[in-house]
Amino acid sequence: MRIFIGRGFFDISVKRVSFFGKFIGLMFRSVKSDNLLFEFRRECRLSIHSYFVFFNFLAIWLDDDKRVVEVKMVKPFTFSVRPKKKFKYLIEMPLNSRNKRIVEFFRRKRKI
Repeated sequence: MRIFIGRGFFDISVKRVSFFGKFIGLMFRSVKSDNLLFEFRRECRLSIHSYFVFFNFLAIWLDDDKRVVEVKMVKPFTFSVRPKKKFKYLIEMPLNSRNKRIVEFFRRKRKI
C-alpha cells in the first residue's frame, strides 16, 4: 500500500483485516506480526485501545486519498487513542526491524 506524506510517499506492506479482525487488531500477537490495515466504509473518528497488546506500535490514520492525517505511538494497555481529524484507513504498525525506516522517519519529522 502506498501512503502519502506531504510531497513524498512510502510503500508499506499491510495485511487487510476482516470484519472480525477489526475487533482484535494486534491483541494477543507478537511484535513480529504483520502491519494491519483497517478500512472503513466512510470517514470517521473512532477511537482504538491497546488492551492485551504487549508492545508499542505506531497508529497511522489516513484519509480517503491515503494521505497521512495523524500518527501516534501507542503504548501497551492504553485505554483510548483517538485522532483529531476524520480518517478512512488505519494502519497498526508494530515497532519491529521491518518498520524501522518508517518509524525513524516520523521521529525525525517529530510527528510522533
